Amino acid sequence: MLVLLMEGRALTAKELALGAGIEPATATSHLRRLLDDGLLEATSQGRHKYFRFASDQVAQMVEALMRVAPPRKAATPAKVVEPIRAARYCYDHLAGSLGTSLLGLQLRKGWLASDPADARQLLLTPAGDKALGKLGVDPGAARSLRRQFACRCLDWSERQDHLGGALGAALAEQFRTLRWIDRQKHSRVVRVTVAGAEAFQRLGLRAA
Repeated sequence: MLVLLMEGRALTAKELALGAGIEPATATSHLRRLLDDGLLEATSQGRHKYFRFASDQVAQMVEALMRVAPPRKAATPAKVVEPIRAARYCYDHLAGSLGTSLLGLQLRKGWLASDPADARQLLLTPAGDKALGKLGVDPGAARSLRRQFACRCLDWSERQDHLGGALGAALAEQFRTLRWIDRQKHSRVVRVTVAGAEAFQRLGLRAA
């Protein structure tokens, strides 16, 4: 259920139960405990109650737990809207097809490499440091933050990894600053602009 909430949308107990593959009563019991512990917050609207993370720190904690958790087959969401699949935020970094393609691109170009000591962690190479610097990203500033620097984050719609951690967040923020992407209002959905599509193509990535 926490992985589903990483996508950023507020979800009902029924949606979380269905997405996690558990009984609604079980979901309700766990949600009650998460609320009592201050990890989630709930908002009532009409007949429904929607759940979301209580703070940014909770999302960062879940991201860290995803790094050390043993691999498991992700549950298939009950309903996946196509724009959500194409490009979205996974809390503060890019996910969906755009996110996984960006990570693949950086690995192919040798900007990032797997950490031999921890398969979920990623190392920024000198070539990557130089390339990201040209894009206006400051890896040093991202590294100074009190969170993991660069890691693989399992994408629930693509079933592949996208770039998480402080570096993933910095890259997403720079793309917004450059106006390569637009974030839809009241949504985690991301739209690639015309300028962004051209820029991504120059990098060797075809973005919708």
